Amino acid sequence: MTVGTDMKKIFKVNDKTFIGLPGLATDVQTLHEKMRFKHNLYNLREERDMSCRTFSNMVSSMLYERRFGPWFVEPVVVGLEGEENKPYLCSMDLIGAPVLTEDFVVGGTCDQFLFGACESLYKPNMNPDELFETLSQALMSAVDRDCISGWGGVVHIITPTQIITKTLKARQD
Repeated sequence: MTVGTDMKKIFKVNDKTFIGLPGLATDVQTLHEKMRFKHNLYNLREERDMSCRTFSNMVSSMLYERRFGPWFVEPVVVGLEGEENKPYLCSMDLIGAPVLTEDFVVGGTCDQFLFGACESLYKPNMNPDELFETLSQALMSAVDRDCISGWGGVVHIITPTQIITKTLKARQD
């Protein structure tokens, strides 16, 4: 008998923003519900969706509030920012210190393996198909080297007009 590792860890915030929450399952669920609540309050008060940057700042603030007893999650906020749909990538540590980058961010148990694979495969200005292939190869390469990471993954490609979601299956031995 094996333990299933297919818990949902990537959540859609709005049409242009996603958050990945690698970490302790109970903290992932609790933090996701708190973020969804605060996002809905913002929606009611401002009558618009949060931008990626605003959402990222909210998450960072929520994590820093609990700095002496932190949530065991390392959030990754990604999306398209503004009217020009510029890619936004932000990763955080347990207490909410953000790392903003232009190319890629990683998080989770296989982050060291994933970082090396992304470094070798990523190139700027890829189209959605090239980006999917690069993400898939990097993810499968990293997951194959880390038995705790699970048996595959889910890849979301965010474009200004659509969100493409595909599930990847990896070795299950």
